[in-house]
Parts: sequence; C-alpha cells; structure tokens
Amino acid sequence: MTNDYLDSIKKQFQYYKQLGDKTFAQLSDDALFWQFNEDSNSIAIIVSHLSGNMISRWTDFLSSDGEKDWRNRDEEFEPQITSKQELIDKWEQGWNCLFNAINPLTAQDLNQIVYIRNQGHTVLEAINRQLAHYPYHVGQIVMLGKMLAKDGWQSLSIPKGKSQAYNHDKFAQPKQNRHFTDEYLDNSTKEQSS
Repeated sequence: MTNDYLDSIKKQFQYYKQLGDKTFAQLSDDALFWQFNEDSNSIAIIVSHLSGNMISRWTDFLSSDGEKDWRNRDEEFEPQITSKQELIDKWEQGWNCLFNAINPLTAQDLNQIVYIRNQGHTVLEAINRQLAHYPYHVGQIVMLGKMLAKDGWQSLSIPKGKSQAYNHDKFAQPKQNRHFTDEYLDNSTKEQSS
C-alpha cells in the first residue's frame, strides 16, 4: 500500500504541474501578469508563491522545518517576476525541489515526523498537506488562464459537451487498474516526443 501511495502522489504532482505547463503555453506574456485588482493575484504572483512554498517545504525535507527562516512569504505576493521565461524558470525550480525530495522517499519514511512551523506531521501528512495546497493554486492558474485565453482556450480536461462521448469511450474499454493520471501523463509524453 505505501509504495502504491508514493507512486500515486508522484503522478498526482506531475499531473498538476502539467496543468500549469499547458496553461502557460496557451497564454501571451501579458496575460501572465494580469491582475483583476490590487487585492488579487496574477498568474505570475501565484507561481512566485508556489515556488517559494515548494523550495521552503522540500529543501532538506526530512531534516529541517518546512518553513525556512530565509523564506519571505509576504514578498511572494508582490510582483517580482518580469518575464515569461523567468516565470517558467521559477516554476521549474519549485517543482524540481519537490521531486528531488519525494523521489527518493521509501515506505519506511512515511511515518517519520517532520515539522512545518514547529507543528509535527508524519511525512505522509506533510505530503497530503501540499497535495491539497498546490492543486488549489494550480486551479487558480487554470481558471485565470481560461478567462485570459478567451476563445483560444484548449481544454485541459473533458471539453464542454463531450462528457457523453468521453464516458462512452471509457466504458467501451475493459476494466483496468490504472492511476487516473496515466492517460494524461501518457498523452503529454507522446505530444512532447512528436
């Protein structure tokens, strides 16, 4: 069960990263910096926050508090990123830190206690905490992307009006035990190699 859990969370993190990647690819540079008002966040600000959180949480994950003393969380919500390339670099930096921390984990690590702001979490709980946090913000990125791309938006899930055809295709196949993200991650790998 625990090795299945580790495989599953890695795939889920990859899936949510991919949603962000596919959103950025559909947007103009200007769209990444658009804010509804001063109290709202642009996609660039959300990326800055996610990257800051990931680097803090996953650096020395098993041996130091996840809220590093060098992190300036408030600054993450100020416009800092100035180009699409800088946004992508910051995004990749955060995700690389995460995957470098979780890829070597084993089932024996899952009950180890780690701390976030002096609050003890099992490794499993700490992972679940971030697996709830990151999709929350990736959903914001996708929502903003969908609004800003307007009519040019390419759906990242089942397109409107296509649920019946999608379900028909799924139920026409034999039952199988696969992770729900496999289809999306497999398609992404095929798209990148073509």
